[in-house]
Order: sequence, then structure tokens, then C-alpha cells
Amino acid sequence: MTATTPSQGETIGPATQNRSARSARTSREATPVRALPLVPAVGLLLIFLAGPIGWALAGSLSNRALSGPRAANPEFIGIDNFTRLFADPALPVSIGVTVVFVVGSAVIGQNVLGMLLAVLFRAGSRPVAGTVGVLVVVAWVLPEIVAGFIGYAFLSADGTLNQLLGAVGIEGPNWLYAFPVLAIVLANTWRGTAFSMMIYRAALDDVSPDVIESSMLDGANAWQRFRLITLPMIRGTVFTNLMLTTLQTLSVFTLIWVMTAGGPAGTSSTLPVLAYTEAFQFGDIGYGNAIAVVMLALGAVFSVLYVVSLRRAGDRA
Repeated sequence: MTATTPSQGETIGPATQNRSARSARTSREATPVRALPLVPAVGLLLIFLAGPIGWALAGSLSNRALSGPRAANPEFIGIDNFTRLFADPALPVSIGVTVVFVVGSAVIGQNVLGMLLAVLFRAGSRPVAGTVGVLVVVAWVLPEIVAGFIGYAFLSADGTLNQLLGAVGIEGPNWLYAFPVLAIVLANTWRGTAFSMMIYRAALDDVSPDVIESSMLDGANAWQRFRLITLPMIRGTVFTNLMLTTLQTLSVFTLIWVMTAGGPAGTSSTLPVLAYTEAFQFGDIGYGNAIAVVMLALGAVFSVLYVVSLRRAGDRA
């Protein structure tokens, strides 16, 4: 017996209407109950995310200092810190260095190298993949300060790289002084590639072998299979990993401070380094908070770009 729907001409009776009303009422009553498990998560977000952001915003509107009378009794000064900051020639330099550092070491370095390693490990022999994988992961698990000292020891004037070059008759420069941004980009790429490699390796394992075999039967070569089959199937993972590595790299401080301290003459000073210098070396906490707010805005811009790109990629799927 075929059931008819109201659109086919059947009239909804009183019993059906009562059941619908009870169902809607029960759903509304159950909504607060379903929200209870979210309360701890919301509380943690308010304490550890919204709290520091609110403190930074409030501090950026004051003349709070690290010591002296303004440390105990700061005054509200409005947007004076931001007016001063946007007139400071160090800000555009620092923003430019930050963008180069993030794009060079996170977007290009960690993601491209991580994807390449993931593809090679999947195609290579198990012993070689395991050995190289361990070596890459070791760099990731090192504390950031240790990775910074290793980068300094490798790229300094009398470091390991110049000693290796000297062994073949090449005199290398002081990389930390001649190419400071390149030095910190390479060091952060080396340290963070393992994370992207593991994410992409897991994503590649989820690609169905049947799809790859079908494309091989159609005559697609390795590059065509990767570009036209594999990459579109894992694009969600790619955009998510890009966002995670970008936001993580945006906040890198210790590695840069150990290797170059933002020098020479501020040429490798990212926004976190500039904020630290103003807040804790010069003692101007309010001004440092204003720089931190700009850094938050830059991170929000990167996040929005990735989220929009992810949604558009999903719509095209």
C-alpha cells in the first residue's frame, strides 16, 4: 500500500498536527540539554582565547608601561598607540618580513616539502621511508629554542655550512647577517615540515587505489594522476593544513630571536619580535599590545582567505 503525502492532496488530520507540535516542543526543550556538553569548551575559549585578546585590546588603548608609575596606574589614551604605530617606519618593514617569513616557510616551504616527502614515502621502500621519516620528525619534536640554536650553529659565519663550503674551496658569507630572512625561513621550514608530511601522508593513504589504477589504465602519467586525481581529492586537507601552519608560523618568536634577534637593523624583525622589543626591551606595554593587535588582524586575514578558498573548493566539488 502506497502512502500519500500532503502534497498529493491528503489533508493532515488533528492527530498528525498534535504529534508534530509535540515533536517540535520536545526538540525545543532538548536544545539546552544538547548544549550542556559545549559549556566546558565555551568556558575554556572565553578564558584562554577571548580573555587574552580582550586584555590585548584594552592594553593597546592605554599607556601601560613595564615599570614606573604607568605600570601600576595606566591611563586610557584611545587610539594614540595605533596612530603612533602606523606612523612608525618599522611597521611596514615588519609586516613585509612577517608575510615573507610565513609564505616562504609555511605556505611554500613546509607544505610543498611536506607533500613531496609524503608522496615519496608512499612510493618508496619501507626502510628508506622509515629512516627519513624519523629524521624529519626529530626536527619537529625539538623545542623551538633548540632548533634556533641548531640553525644558528649551522648558518653562522664559522658554522657548519661554511665549514663544509670551505672544505671544497668556497668561502661562504655570514648567512645570518647577509641573508637573515632566508636563514630564518630555512630554519623554520626544516623544523616544521614534519607536521605537514604526517598530515599529507595520512590524507594520501585515504585516496582509493582503485581510482589511481583506473587513471593509470586511461594512460595518465604520475604527474597527471597527482594533479588531476590525488590533489583534488585531498584539497580539503591541503587548505586546512595551510591554515594551521600559517597561524603557527605567524606566532614564531623564539627561533627568530635566537638566530638573529630581529637584526641586523630590524631586517628580520617579524611582528612578534617587534612587539617583544617594544614591550619588554623598551618597556612600552601599551605600544607592544597595539602591535599584537595588528598581528591578530593579520592572522584573521590569512584565516578568512583560507576559509573562503576552502568553501569555494567545496562548492566546485
